[in-house]
Amino acid sequence: MITSASTGFEFSNSRGSALRIALERKKCLRIMEVSSPLAALVVETSKASDEAGRDVEYDGFWSSSLTDSTSRGKPDIEILDVRSRIHNIQEILESTRKPLIIDADTGGKPEHFTLNVIVLENSGVSAAIIEDKTGLKKNSLLGACAAQIQEHPADFCRKIELANQSRRSKDFMIVARVESLVLERGMDDALSRAHQYVEAGADGIMIHSKSIEPLEILEFSKRFRVKNRKTPLVCVPTTYNCIRFSELEQAGFNVVIYANHLLRAAYPAMVKVAEGILQSGRSLEVEGDLFPIDKILRLIPGTI
Repeated sequence: MITSASTGFEFSNSRGSALRIALERKKCLRIMEVSSPLAALVVETSKASDEAGRDVEYDGFWSSSLTDSTSRGKPDIEILDVRSRIHNIQEILESTRKPLIIDADTGGKPEHFTLNVIVLENSGVSAAIIEDKTGLKKNSLLGACAAQIQEHPADFCRKIELANQSRRSKDFMIVARVESLVLERGMDDALSRAHQYVEAGADGIMIHSKSIEPLEILEFSKRFRVKNRKTPLVCVPTTYNCIRFSELEQAGFNVVIYANHLLRAAYPAMVKVAEGILQSGRSLEVEGDLFPIDKILRLIPGTI
């Protein structure tokens, strides 16, 4: 139980503290994108043996603005704000037990983000990641091909500071996402910003890259850790997918997010089945591509 300095009220959110607890227990966490409660149940129940023969599972969920927007037929330009996404997130949290991290885009105006922090914290979300860009948000993997403006470090630090003041518990984490490498501003700029954001109160740093090789990500981690050994480091190996989780863990990362893979997997499967039924005039031919009804019924607790 925690007493809020601003209100004097005691506040406890055991679900919201799940990410900090997981980070204390494990060196590095696997986080998978989910855009629905069903996807979250799939992630929560997925288990496998890794390349070393160890039993592994996912440690939590990523609520992606890209997949949330795409699944609603909207462009990924921050058109869906936190409050328009919160109902779906609450349903995910109702159906599962692992921590959820939200992709909060730029966070919007500082005054808006501070209010949204309270909404997220109350809902049981464990962390929000905000990127240091301003203006009309474009997907980071477009890089310098699209007009994107990186926010001045002082302004972004102020946003972090205000968000810290608005949260009622340090269980809720605010992670700063550095876009310098994506926008071709260089490694020194990325490191300078990261250290400034930590000084401003960021609970973690996400370093983003659109390179197909992990070299700049690994360099960032190595140089960042020279000055900072404790702050959690987050990466998203979407383009540099040749690197294994174990290598990122060894390099000093604490959270690895697979940011859009389930939606990207679902789309070609849906297209294949939809076209197959049109071609055959029936669904018999595509039945082998479908998840059996009895397994669907057993996946959802309380259905049977």
